[in-house]
Amino acid sequence: MTNRVAPAHVGVASLCLGIAAANLERVRALPVLAVLGLLAAFALGSPGSRLAGMAVLAVAVGWWWGSTRLDAIDRSPLSSLVGRAGRATIVVTSEPRAGRFEIRATGALRRFIKQPIREAVQLELPLGRSPPQGAILDALVVLKEPHGPSHGFDERTWLRRHGIHVVARVDAWRAIGRRGGLGGFADRLRERLARAIAPGLTGERRAVLEGIVLGDDSALSDGVRRDFRVSGLYHILAVSGQNVVLVAAGVLIVAWLLGVSRVAGEVGALAAIGGYVLAVGAQPSVIRAGVAGALASLAWLAGRLADAWQSLLLGAALLLAWNPYVVFDAGFQLSFAAVVAIFTLAPRLSASMEYAPLPRRVRLVVAVTLACSLVTAPILWLEFGYLPLLGVVANVLVEPAMPLLLGLAFSTAGLEAVSPPAAALLATLNGGVAAYITLCAHAVAAVPFAQVSTARGLAAVVGVLLAAAYAWRRWPTS
Repeated sequence: MTNRVAPAHVGVASLCLGIAAANLERVRALPVLAVLGLLAAFALGSPGSRLAGMAVLAVAVGWWWGSTRLDAIDRSPLSSLVGRAGRATIVVTSEPRAGRFEIRATGALRRFIKQPIREAVQLELPLGRSPPQGAILDALVVLKEPHGPSHGFDERTWLRRHGIHVVARVDAWRAIGRRGGLGGFADRLRERLARAIAPGLTGERRAVLEGIVLGDDSALSDGVRRDFRVSGLYHILAVSGQNVVLVAAGVLIVAWLLGVSRVAGEVGALAAIGGYVLAVGAQPSVIRAGVAGALASLAWLAGRLADAWQSLLLGAALLLAWNPYVVFDAGFQLSFAAVVAIFTLAPRLSASMEYAPLPRRVRLVVAVTLACSLVTAPILWLEFGYLPLLGVVANVLVEPAMPLLLGLAFSTAGLEAVSPPAAALLATLNGGVAAYITLCAHAVAAVPFAQVSTARGLAAVVGVLLAAAYAWRRWPTS
């Protein structure tokens, strides 16, 4: 693996910068063509000039593309129909989540009052039974505007950045089918995986397994979700690169045991990564990890070294190219900031703790967790208004259990089709691992001052960190 800066890094990073710039000001084709003409002069100069020209060209193209995508995302034929009621055909595109007053999900409206319209909507369904993800509904709905800013959250802006401009309040509905195509295939994969990773398990243990393996925390109680957040373990409920690595590694191990060639194994790993990404959904951390895993397999097939920075940049470029508004998404910010911290700060922290009286593996976990905590702390504070103070302790406690839980979950899913009793036994063992992780979250969250959520507390934490940093730098020479 190589981390050197290459022209490809500059090009993709510049493309990302241009796409993100469209959020500040949108441009049309004419300025881009003018920039292209200017770049022709750069191309005739020195290698440095050509690299600068390439960067400017990538920024210009990204800026134009980002502007085009934002125009498409902001387009909403349904906005002119707000306030009207009628019968609609809607596809449920996310897992419904029950709230205090209604069930919410995202949907794709296909027809409204016999008029064909294709637009994403936010669904509000009455409490009670809920349709599964992928269901096609015939529903009586009322279109309304999303709520504006309230209690520090602007629902209208948040939904608009996800391409949703209208809320469809459902008064009555009936399922009339299931969607097909790639979306339907992804729905079936998700249902199959959710059923296969935990046969026979119910309650909190199953909910934790689904949160870690599928990134779906909807079945967790508010108290459990709070303890994961306070303890600094909430990130494990989002699918990470570790999940993708274990999926690909599992396929390669099975291929090796069956005597299949490495080339066929790598192709199988690519297919498994693609299927897993489809099953868990296009979360920023999933796309980033999926791109990294796919590029690693492709690099082996091509006989070249994988480039960690290029994988990270390509993942960001794909997400931004699809929706430039994702730059405002907290999940996007936290996922990519954490990986940058692992690439840059974690090795230095690990080296500085070389002589600490800790096992090497524990030092590495502490260094990675501390690096990620430091880099993501401003994002957590600005986006959510809190900081977990004992995240390092909690992550050290659960780190040995995470690979075990994921390995058992994927082994259970593979074994369930061959031997359901053996799969049920593995699931029972994995339920114990999930219970241990939950116990760690409860125990750490119960410690006084495990979380800071006030400005005074934040100032105290910053002061302690500065004093500790000064003492750490002085300690080797004293």
